[in-house]
Amino acid sequence: QLQLVESGGDLVQPGGSLRLSCEASGLSLERYAIGWIRQAPGKEREQVSCISQSGTHTQYRDSVKGRFTVSRDNTKNTAYLQMNDLKPEDTGIYYCAADLLYPDSVNLEWQYDYWGQGTQVTVSS
Repeated sequence: QLQLVESGGDLVQPGGSLRLSCEASGLSLERYAIGWIRQAPGKEREQVSCISQSGTHTQYRDSVKGRFTVSRDNTKNTAYLQMNDLKPEDTGIYYCAADLLYPDSVNLEWQYDYWGQGTQVTVSS
């Protein structure tokens, strides 16, 4: 079993930055594509970014393009989501998830096999 633990969520002002981490244990993360999915209050869950097993391929939802950067370090069994120029609409619980298959599209509700518990991101002045 693969266990995922997110960290790095916080309260930040608009325009600020955060770096989320997703640390894996139990299995080697290098076999899995990673997705970052957020759940905003009162809204449906949406995938904001994903990264392939090697890190060669990445995808971003239009609303975060140019502001968010997904990366991974398989030697540390960890994936990251760097979030810059944060906006109030970025507020939500951010989950990392893992699957053996890389999503066809970031806009799909991908059926990831493993999920973390989530970390809260609040963007407010």
